[in-house]
Amino acid sequence: MSGCCGPAAVEPEFGRQSEQIGSLPIAVIGAGPIGLAAAAHLTERGLGFVVLEAGERAGASVAQWGHVRLFSPWKYDIDPAARRLLEAAGWSAPDPEWLPTGAELIDGYLAPLAGLFGDRIRTGAKVTAISRLGYDRVRTAGREQAPFLIRLADGSELHARAVIDASGTYATPNVLGASGLPARGEADAEDLIDPALPDVLGADRHRYEGRHVLVIGAGHSAATTLLGLAELEDTAITWAIRAGDPARTYGGGDADALPARGALGTRLHAHVESGRIRLLTGFFTHAIEREGTQARVISRAPSGHERSVPADRIVAATGYRPDHTIAAELRLDLDPVLGSTRALAPLIDPNRHSCGTVPPHGAGELAHPEPGYYAIGVKSYGRAPTFLLATGYEQARSVVAALAGDWEAARNVQLDLPATGVCSSSLAEAQEQRAGLAAGIRGGLLPLADASAGGGCCG
Repeated sequence: MSGCCGPAAVEPEFGRQSEQIGSLPIAVIGAGPIGLAAAAHLTERGLGFVVLEAGERAGASVAQWGHVRLFSPWKYDIDPAARRLLEAAGWSAPDPEWLPTGAELIDGYLAPLAGLFGDRIRTGAKVTAISRLGYDRVRTAGREQAPFLIRLADGSELHARAVIDASGTYATPNVLGASGLPARGEADAEDLIDPALPDVLGADRHRYEGRHVLVIGAGHSAATTLLGLAELEDTAITWAIRAGDPARTYGGGDADALPARGALGTRLHAHVESGRIRLLTGFFTHAIEREGTQARVISRAPSGHERSVPADRIVAATGYRPDHTIAAELRLDLDPVLGSTRALAPLIDPNRHSCGTVPPHGAGELAHPEPGYYAIGVKSYGRAPTFLLATGYEQARSVVAALAGDWEAARNVQLDLPATGVCSSSLAEAQEQRAGLAAGIRGGLLPLADASAGGGCCG
């Protein structure tokens, strides 16, 4: 029998192989804090899994900002299931009040945790596409009985019964252009543009010492970079933000619920007030023009007013965005504004919520029309900069419970988040006496999705 455009399609008979499909592993994409938390919960549930990590080590993205100190102490940085597995293996938790760096997070937690999973973690395994075996996005009949097909960059493929995408957004930063498009000339000046959180006082110091540096962005990574640059005596610093004032970046100061975050804003404010850092508000990056070894960055406001600033180096601290390309053949229900699931979007909308006011949510809000596929962690939030590591751990717990068929546990989501204005900066001050400046981003209860140029999640 022929169809209208040729022979009728023959549906794969996956329904007869449901037992075989059930024996396939659950694929976790990404071996960062959230991916490894998912692996810990899968282990406790007795579910088979494989973790696919694009980098050459667990926590590869964390290693990129390993020099940065987290805002929150160890007691907030460890997933409960991961803690149980580690302690059963003889691991001793670090000082619960210590504010670790990214490198310490890897050495003291992520690497030991990954070690428990052995060859179930595959490094150098970059996922390039996910589909259903024998099904493109259009075909429906029998779809739910087909295993997921995962293709890797080396051309190899594997099958999975479900997919938990915890790949994050670190590899897809936002552009500098204020309208969401690359600034004119941005690609031509890429050798003068550095990503967020360079090691300005360490390995990257030579790039900034004795030069004029322009930092664009209003989130905590911008603030962290600015404070580092301020310690280079002969470095001129300009800070450009779209907002009319930097109040959100300064945050709660001495009354902030996370003391190191409050100290960050307080010190940044002092440097701006003293003139050490030149602040440009209402700066809408429109174009970048090369002038020899320098760049001239041009702002064009919505009114049409233009101004410019020259710089030797530009630090793009404009946040991140998700890349759903690998799931293009899956049936996703994405919010048209944020790129999160449609159900999650109103709960995390940065126009209405800060990171401390996001309601508890789990598998129900993270589900797509494609059964068995979940994006968790910072990727689940799309462009919303309101994500917290604690939120990601609870997402992992709920999603794994759902995949195990325990919907009661999946729906019972709990989240206790810090609010600005509930404690002093004594912890940060004590830490500085032990380890230096206690300022950083991307860990514990701080946003893993840093703010765009328009403002931060908790700043």
